[in-house]
Amino acid sequence: MKTQPDPVRLEIFNNLYQFIAEQMGIVLQNTAMSVNIKERLDFSCAIFDSSGSLVANAPHIPIHLGSMSESVRSLIKDKKDTIKPGNVYISNNPYNGGTHLPDVTVITPVFSQFPKPHTPHPTPLFYVASRGHQADIGGITPGSMPPHSKTIEEEGILFDNFLLVEAGKFQENAVREILTNHKYPARNAQQNIADFKAQTAANNRGLKELQKMVDKYSLETVQTYMKFVQDNAEESVRKVIDVLQNGEFTVQLDNQAKIHVKITIDQLTRSAIIDFTGTSPQLDNNFNAPSAVTQSVVLYVFRTLVKDNIPLNSGCLKPLQIIIPEGCMLNPIYPAAVVAGNVETSQNIANCLYGALGIMAASQGTMNNFTFGNEKYQYYETICGGSGAGKNYHGTDAVQTQMTNSRLTDPEVLELRFPVLLESFAIRNNSGGKGEYNGGNGVIRKIYFLETMTAGILSSSRINPPFGLQGGQAGEVGKNYVMRNNGTQEQLDSTATIEMQPGDIFVIESPGGGGYGTK
Repeated sequence: MKTQPDPVRLEIFNNLYQFIAEQMGIVLQNTAMSVNIKERLDFSCAIFDSSGSLVANAPHIPIHLGSMSESVRSLIKDKKDTIKPGNVYISNNPYNGGTHLPDVTVITPVFSQFPKPHTPHPTPLFYVASRGHQADIGGITPGSMPPHSKTIEEEGILFDNFLLVEAGKFQENAVREILTNHKYPARNAQQNIADFKAQTAANNRGLKELQKMVDKYSLETVQTYMKFVQDNAEESVRKVIDVLQNGEFTVQLDNQAKIHVKITIDQLTRSAIIDFTGTSPQLDNNFNAPSAVTQSVVLYVFRTLVKDNIPLNSGCLKPLQIIIPEGCMLNPIYPAAVVAGNVETSQNIANCLYGALGIMAASQGTMNNFTFGNEKYQYYETICGGSGAGKNYHGTDAVQTQMTNSRLTDPEVLELRFPVLLESFAIRNNSGGKGEYNGGNGVIRKIYFLETMTAGILSSSRINPPFGLQGGQAGEVGKNYVMRNNGTQEQLDSTATIEMQPGDIFVIESPGGGGYGTK
């Protein structure tokens, strides 16, 4: 077995693994039914080795990718003796590698295309997985992003390594039973099932491409270069650690919870300790972030510091020791509510890490999660804002920052599929923090309602602004309010649920990024 990679082959396999994940994503986008997956591209695809470690991914949603390996490992642990060719599994359990319930992961084990005869229980060679954000998975509000949930049950339906496809047969009746037989059932089970089938199809493309790769290059070569790709990512992160300094930082959320991190660099071992001791205890709201989410943010932040073109994979984590006290808001205990932890808390973990490293001022610190719906329609979107400035660069206006990478639905599609109008969508001028380098500006988005619906906003940075660094000013806080058709205006908190009537306009002004340095 080779102990050192051939540089040319390493580059080839780097791109081949990513290409497979990209092909999976194309299939998923083309076959999905929901606007959330088909138009907003709120999904991720990746491939994993036989132990469940992430090998490569397409450039999809960062918060999905760093946590999916925990879902695969959970499957291996729970179902190791029953995993067979032709089986596909589904999971969204936040306590087994999931992020929040709307993010549903479909996992397919990959076996040899030509198994040895008389092998009663073949072992998977690899795994492929796709994670898609469901437009609705049940819960107390349409869109399954309830601003005021207190327990995981109120956020929707939980799948825990459920057998979605058995011996090649999609278990539609069993899935429908779970989706509809719940205290807070899914509002559009048929759409869920259609998207699950699309994810299964995407995984099948990944399975076939991996089997073709094995046929062409041999199993030993494919597996060896999977390890080399991870080793290369590990060394790339160690090179970054070589030039980092110790740091400590605290970010306070609008609900008064705080995230605290201390980063200790060991130059001798070229490793780092990321310690979240001092973070607030588990919360009685839904801003708790599962440990897989916290790990995902750490992986993302350190990967962004690597200048080389490498896949984000498990190798990036090897030089990092992550300490997250059990029972804190970044490692909650069941049945804690977590729907905002994946979206809001993750953004602030990223800001906290960049602040501790002294690299970048805060980006908007929120995804501005906006939902609306009723029994017929369910819609969810995240809204862009300003990114933070850093040494030698300004922040960017109107951009999806850090842990989200999804699109906004095209206005034509939004207005065709839902009874709303996009009243306006514009840059929020002068909302970025000033400094030697200015933070990016947020946006103003106005949605006009044509029917009665329940709307919800889950957001942050409405009270505590995105911080500046090195003397730079903070970005402007965001605002949420409703302009009623009778001319009155209702101000909303960071998290709110409100009934919208025909002619009402929901307005979201997203925060600007923090500035860096003094002029």
